Amino acid sequence: MTCLPQNGSKKKLGLVIDLDICVGCHACAVNCKEWNTGGHSAPLTDMDPYGADPNGVWFNRIHSFEVVDDDNDSRTVHFPKSCLHCDDAPCVTVCPTGASYKREEDGIVLVDADKCIGCKLCSWACAYGAREYDEDVGIMKKCTLCVDRIYNENLPEASRVPACVSTCPVGARSFGDLGDPNSDVSKLVAEREGFDLMAELDYKPTNKYLPPRPKQNENSFSDKPVSLSPVETEKSGLLARWADKVLSL
Repeated sequence: MTCLPQNGSKKKLGLVIDLDICVGCHACAVNCKEWNTGGHSAPLTDMDPYGADPNGVWFNRIHSFEVVDDDNDSRTVHFPKSCLHCDDAPCVTVCPTGASYKREEDGIVLVDADKCIGCKLCSWACAYGAREYDEDVGIMKKCTLCVDRIYNENLPEASRVPACVSTCPVGARSFGDLGDPNSDVSKLVAEREGFDLMAELDYKPTNKYLPPRPKQNENSFSDKPVSLSPVETEKSGLLARWADKVLSL
């Protein structure tokens, strides 16, 4: 079986995902697919993508849930999920060939395709369902945190982030060193009381989630209706008078 780094990983690169502002647009999943289908673990095979039963390898998947609180108020929560690059990664220690391993220099969990025999033990050991079996080549694949991108000196420094982070239209995904308590991502987690997914398992996932904020109390809104001022057509030009006439029909 494979061992985790003896000294642990002081640097812990990972993601912080804000469940309060994620809109479930799937842009992160699509850009992840586009980048990684030609990246470190390429290809990301699709099986019958336009057929009745499409299937394939996706490193990032978005799940949507309807959540009802104690006051019977409901909200939709979009929950992106990929490999969490755990400190105590069971997918690594269960691997019989050393194909699954955790890097000591940055804490990223990767798969060596040349050593993988497709036994699927790692996928059974992963409580988060983050492993993706490529049926076409018979090996296991997973999120790499775009390791071929974040260290690519040919890219502008601002672009050296995972593809999912670079494409999020609402800024729901952040990337950085969660092993550094003074990093921007660590401060964000502390400020918003970020949490580990399924913390009771004690796998110590690097990736963190920020909880949805409470709904704004309806009493905080003014009961006074908002009215619009009418257009002063006599003082307005011809175009304004015409627009007012059309909208009044």
